[in-house]
Amino acid sequence: MATRGSGRTNGTLPQTKICQFKLVLLGDMAVGKSSLVLRFVKGQFDEFQETTIGAAFLAQSVCLDDTTVKFEIWDTAGQERYHSLAPMYYRGAQAAIVVFDITKPETFERAKAWVKELQRQASPNIVIALAGNKADLAEKRLVEYEEAQTYSEDTGLLFMETSAKTAMNVNELFLAIAKKMPKTDTQNPTHAARHRGVNLQDPDAHNTSSCCGGGGGN
Repeated sequence: MATRGSGRTNGTLPQTKICQFKLVLLGDMAVGKSSLVLRFVKGQFDEFQETTIGAAFLAQSVCLDDTTVKFEIWDTAGQERYHSLAPMYYRGAQAAIVVFDITKPETFERAKAWVKELQRQASPNIVIALAGNKADLAEKRLVEYEEAQTYSEDTGLLFMETSAKTAMNVNELFLAIAKKMPKTDTQNPTHAARHRGVNLQDPDAHNTSSCCGGGGGN
């Protein structure tokens, strides 16, 4: 959870502004993308998380001092056969989290390829974060923190090592992204969702958690 006054995912302070942003997760299969989202949105971890097919949609909000930042989160499948669908999900996204597994160097190389693709084809001002996931397996680490940190600094990315299993840096990662977002989008959430083709009234379309609610509080 964030420190007081800098931002939070739980609390009761009144909000004066709502900003809504599309965020996409990219990365190789089995790096923990879905687990990071599940931890952030519901505060849960499933050791046997099912493989994502195509993409999954969830929503969660982060409360900053005077702003509610609502993320529309698109969790994409990591299998190569779904790669061609990725542009459909990152097109128009204001933020992206590219995830790799610190125990598998090939997923770090794949993450670099995703970053290049985003910088070449996504929105020019997209905020990109790199997440070195499975930090709870540090004894099996094959990608050094310093290597990923240097790469992130050289390419202008946010970077954190995370663990969906222990909740390490999960809320902090989304909070850091929220702080980077422009606080000028004050559209009504329902209007904004409709503009993006999302029906907030369809319970089967996605799962939503309100700002300052329970999800991601571990």
